[in-house]
Amino acid sequence: MRHTISVLVENKFGVLTRVAGLFSGRGYNIDSLNVAPTQDATVSRMTIVTRGDDATVDQIVKQLKKLTNVINVQDFREGEYVDRELALVKVGVDSKTRSEVMQITNIFRAKIVDIQPQNLTIEVTGDEDKVEKLLSLLQSFKIMEVTRTGKVALPRN
Repeated sequence: MRHTISVLVENKFGVLTRVAGLFSGRGYNIDSLNVAPTQDATVSRMTIVTRGDDATVDQIVKQLKKLTNVINVQDFREGEYVDRELALVKVGVDSKTRSEVMQITNIFRAKIVDIQPQNLTIEVTGDEDKVEKLLSLLQSFKIMEVTRTGKVALPRN
């Protein structure tokens, strides 16, 4: 089962290394990791997506709370949070496929952020399912490159 964990940390040197080391040292995998400052420049939020049963994730949360410079840890449950992901997708196009790719982009409320003679770069923001569905539709064209931010999340309350 996939879990989204939010970790508020002091914005100090080595914190990311300690968090990643906790996961790797115990054999836990990180599906995605996003780190950025909050409205308070001394605090950063890490959004970590990992897999495991409830007992495993409870253990991860307990171990994260013990780390130096960790302020708060939350394991988000379904419906308790809002999440988004950003992806940039470079798609090869020609004069015949360009308009079709543009139509798909519009359907997903994505944006074309760069136009070149042989490709378009698309920016899509949404939940993971939306990003995945767009990518699956674009597979019938030539996807040249993809980069994704990973999930960012905030609690609803």
